[in-house]
Amino acid sequence: MSDKNKIMTSKKIFVILFVSTVLLLLPSLATDSFAAKQSLAVKIIKEADKVRSPQLDYIVDITVTSIRPRRKKRVARYEVLVKGQKKTIIKTTAPAIDRGTTLLMLGRNLWAFMPDLSKPIRISLQQRLIGDVANGDIARANFSGDYTPKILRTEQIKGQSYYVLELIANDDRVTYGKVVYWVNKKNYRPLKAEFYAISGRLLKSCSYEDYKKLAGRVRPTSLILTNPLTKGRVSIIRYKKMRIEKLPSKYFTKNYMKRLKY
Repeated sequence: MSDKNKIMTSKKIFVILFVSTVLLLLPSLATDSFAAKQSLAVKIIKEADKVRSPQLDYIVDITVTSIRPRRKKRVARYEVLVKGQKKTIIKTTAPAIDRGTTLLMLGRNLWAFMPDLSKPIRISLQQRLIGDVANGDIARANFSGDYTPKILRTEQIKGQSYYVLELIANDDRVTYGKVVYWVNKKNYRPLKAEFYAISGRLLKSCSYEDYKKLAGRVRPTSLILTNPLTKGRVSIIRYKKMRIEKLPSKYFTKNYMKRLKY
């Protein structure tokens, strides 16, 4: 074989080896890219959770206003005690007729304790609390752990860049089957969200507004929930007097519920 043919053969072998190596690496590169995007999506919702609420034990006063066309406005007030991501007590303080009603969340299980009933009632996170506000809207302030996130795209809104994420429920007991979530790329502040049932039906939209300092950090103090089917139907969740406080585990038990003071 001539030197020229040897060189040509060597080049062909090199090209074949190079292409083979690239083809072998492509699945690994794709997997690494997917893993990196997934890791970023998880980080985004965790950081957004930190913006929305403290990741320590805390107490917060919540007022919910339900506005419906041609109906009288309804207002309810709650004192909410949160321990970690899996324990919550919701104490109804107003209106007077509901005062004394308490909800206890342990994990993804929820019970209602009422003054005129001797035993608690098992209820769901999806069940309405008042207006279009579900029990889970108050009881579970964090999305991380309940949903598997995926980054859909980024959007520019009023000069700010936002991640748009799709959150798919990990369990059919959580409040929503799917959430589409807009989070600021710079500071992880939530802008808005769309909440869907497991069936895929849009239940409501949410706007995170009135950012103010609460419990040592700037957070949204108003959540504006709008119903897609009824124009003018709005529910507003307002947060105030949020304070970080170590809460005893004994509070978050069924036996302790009737001892809570109002």
